[in-house]
This record gives sequence, C-alpha cells and structure tokens, in this order.
Amino acid sequence: MTYLYQARRQPRSERHTFNGHDYHVLCWGDPAAPMLFLLHGWMDCAASFQFTVDALDDSWQIIAPDWRGFGDSAWNSGSYYSPDYLADLDALLQHYSPHAAANLAGHSMGSMVAGLYAGIRPERVAKLALLEGFGLAPSRSAEAPGRYGNWLKEKRQPPAFAPLQGVDELAHKLQGRNAHLPPDRARYMATALTRMQDGALRYRADPRHKMVNPVLYRLEEAMACWRRITAPVLWVVAAEALETPLARGIATTLDERRTCFAQLQEVRIEQAGHMLQWEQPEALAAQLQRFFA
Repeated sequence: MTYLYQARRQPRSERHTFNGHDYHVLCWGDPAAPMLFLLHGWMDCAASFQFTVDALDDSWQIIAPDWRGFGDSAWNSGSYYSPDYLADLDALLQHYSPHAAANLAGHSMGSMVAGLYAGIRPERVAKLALLEGFGLAPSRSAEAPGRYGNWLKEKRQPPAFAPLQGVDELAHKLQGRNAHLPPDRARYMATALTRMQDGALRYRADPRHKMVNPVLYRLEEAMACWRRITAPVLWVVAAEALETPLARGIATTLDERRTCFAQLQEVRIEQAGHMLQWEQPEALAAQLQRFFA
C-alpha cells in the first residue's frame, strides 16, 4: 500500500548564493509575516520541518535552508567544516532579515550552529530554540593524531553511499529507527531525502559528510560562545532520545552547560526520539508557538 502525506501548507522554493555557494531554501507562508528560521540537522534537509510547519498557525513566514552538501544545495569540492555553516547562517540572515534580530530554531547539527552563532553575533538573534542539540561530547587532545590520520585516509578514498533499493524500503527503515513515525510521514521523508541519479536511488546528501572531522570539538569554546548569548533560549529534549550515545556522551556535563545560558527554558517532548519534528510535530509546534509568540 502506498501512503501519501498531504501537506497543509506548500513551500516556495528559492535559490540564492551565500558565500559563493549555491543554496536552496524553502519558504512557507506570507512574505510579510514575522519570520521564523528553521535549521535542519546532519544528513537531513529543509523538508524535515514540513510536518511542524503544518502544525504551526499561519501567522509565521517559515524559512528553512538546505545546508551546504544537503538536500538541493550545492556540495563542497572537499571536506566540510562547522565554521562554514556559521558563515552561511550569517549570510542567510543578512539576506532575509538584514535589519532585525531573527527568531532561530535549530535541530541537532542546526541547533549546534545556531547556538554558537547566537553567542558570536548576539545582536542578530532575538530568540533561540535548541531542538535536540546541546553540543557534543568533549574531545580529548590525545585523539588528535588518530583523527588527522583517519582524515588523510578518507581524503584519498572518500566514503560513498550504496544505492538504495527504493523509497518504500527506505521509508520502512526510517520507521524502524523512529518508533513513532507514521507510514505517510516516513514515505514523505524517504522521498525528500533521496533523488534518482545515474539510474539509481541515492541520498541527496554528500557522503563526504561521513568523513571523520579532523578538528576536535572543544566544549570550553562552545561554552564561551553560549555565555555571550543575550536572547531567551528554549531547550527542547526528546524523552526517548535521552539514552542514545549522543545524549549519554554529554550527560555528565549537562548542568555545566545549562549554567552558560542566562535565560534558559527547558521542555521535554514525550513519545519522541531524536527526530522529534517527524514523530511529534504537533507537540513541537505548540512549544515553538508558545516560545516565539
């Protein structure tokens, strides 16, 4: 049986050049309405927020980019580094909201980019929602030689994705990884995350995102940025993601991280794993509506 998700609000598709890079952006709603920027996570795309957008009321103009190397934005010619995403976010806001501080909500990797940016450019952020993204586990300096060595190996032979068997098979896999994802939304995302290329179904994401990052994650640097945030911050946690490796890796430093934010609210979404915008978009939309109102 084929399941089709019926979107309530259809996006506009726009293309822009940010930092010399071809970017694809989805926009929903009245261009004259207040703006809310939604920033997707790693191996995801802007369409990830369709279900949340449908659950929000119509008073917002929603702007969601495909980060470089994801969705329909151009790929890099080499590796990917987090400062590039900070610069791309800066260019995105300069294009859409050059004279007003922005409302930002980021998921996972998008949350980490938004959190750093809000401390680096605090005057550019009015309110900030961090969805399932509160930084990574701290790296140890002893990891550096091995990380650099693995990166050099992967520069010679970059990773690649195997062709997928079909949209229905991928939708089934997405449901297996996300216990509360309905079939119609699973198929919608399986379609959004893939394209036909050279006669085979492949992910839209650049597989070089899977390369080891040679740059260590320094928690103290992230916290120095967070301490400079002046905007109110909403931290949204998925209840069933608390036992994932990512969550366990930061558990011992959570209180230390919380103290970095001068104005922090914390909410928990039940019956949701890491991809809470797929599994519980109505609950997420309600929290965003309350916070950004």
